[in-house]
Amino acid sequence: MSAREDVLNQVRAALGGSGVGTTAAGRVGTAPAAVAVPRAYRAAGEHGPGSAQVLTQLVDRLVDYKAHVRQVPADDLPTAIGEILADAGSVVVPPGLDDAWLGATGDAVVVHRDDPGAPLSALDLDAIGAVLTAARVSCSETGTIVLDGEPDQGRRAISLVPDVHVCVVLADQVVETIPEAVRVLAAHPERPQTWISGPSATSDIELDRVEGVHGPRTLHVVLVT
Repeated sequence: MSAREDVLNQVRAALGGSGVGTTAAGRVGTAPAAVAVPRAYRAAGEHGPGSAQVLTQLVDRLVDYKAHVRQVPADDLPTAIGEILADAGSVVVPPGLDDAWLGATGDAVVVHRDDPGAPLSALDLDAIGAVLTAARVSCSETGTIVLDGEPDQGRRAISLVPDVHVCVVLADQVVETIPEAVRVLAAHPERPQTWISGPSATSDIELDRVEGVHGPRTLHVVLVT
């Protein structure tokens, strides 16, 4: 029996099944009967989506992760984006992004729209100063923002290659706990997801922090309240 089969049989046994499955010789045994999986964990927080408490908690977590956060009313969103992108030189946006968000970027910022029919290459993206996306949901308890490939968020590559990510999060997209966020994402389980908790960073054995290794070095979150 391989290590993989041993692990899978232990999972089946823990779920109340027989532990009998596909063997190394290719024989198929009796599939375990469906059992109810206990879900005794906390399914929701004390505060509702978009409440003052969850927004405050999200900002606190993001700042702790060294993200830059702005809270703005909807009417001020284009101005905030224009100010953040002023020094970027260029920005890539997903195909479904609201054009009004770019209303204050000015001629100094070249806008590249990623076309699903002719997507920008990794080299193209690496030469662009920033990326601007929307978000699907955010969890305040962990300070996590999730993108799931909707047209206003685009391909995973565009949010991973440029060095600066400007992400717009609407207040009603902020929930308190991970189970609440997962329920939102479960509406479209086929979509690829990108979970973001602050700018990309890693540390070596001496805990020397290095940013920008696995994604954008700088994360700007514009929270629309």
